[in-house]
Amino acid sequence: MVEEDQASADASGSVVLHVLPTGGGILALSPLPGARGDYRGDLDHLSSFRPAFVISLVSHVELLEAGAKSLGQDIQDKGTRWVHLPIKRGEAPNANIEEDWPRISTQVRKALLGGGRVMINSRDGRGRAGMVALRLMIEAGEAPDEAEERLASVQGAARLEPWQRNWSLRAEREPVPFVRHAKSG
Repeated sequence: MVEEDQASADASGSVVLHVLPTGGGILALSPLPGARGDYRGDLDHLSSFRPAFVISLVSHVELLEAGAKSLGQDIQDKGTRWVHLPIKRGEAPNANIEEDWPRISTQVRKALLGGGRVMINSRDGRGRAGMVALRLMIEAGEAPDEAEERLASVQGAARLEPWQRNWSLRAEREPVPFVRHAKSG
């Protein structure tokens, strides 16, 4: 059913979300709103997912090219936290991102643990988005090989470049938290 929904959304021109249950919440990978030419439509569609957090991994130039220069403000206006980690296409995260990552990762994993939804976007929703998703999955306690398999299952033929995979696999795996849910009635 999910594959049919994704195929019909792709055929209609809507942005396709690739979702993965992770750390008690849901990670979604998506293309940059506007990358296909309909910024407002994409933004509305992605907002309907109701993410608690959005991480954008595109450069300032990519934001401008997609007509998405106001993306951060538009996302925050909808009550969603936004983090911009500008990683140029074909490049690894720079020193500033490496320095900020532990704080950002902690915030994102807390949102996931609380059942929140976190969206990660890059130009096409694959390479850079997959790199960060894989890192978060491992940091949330997943075994790296299982996390890679699950990521590949939603991204289809897309594969991470070796340097992207290496960055993801440098993640320090956190112990999986034990959560006791309240009994009803």
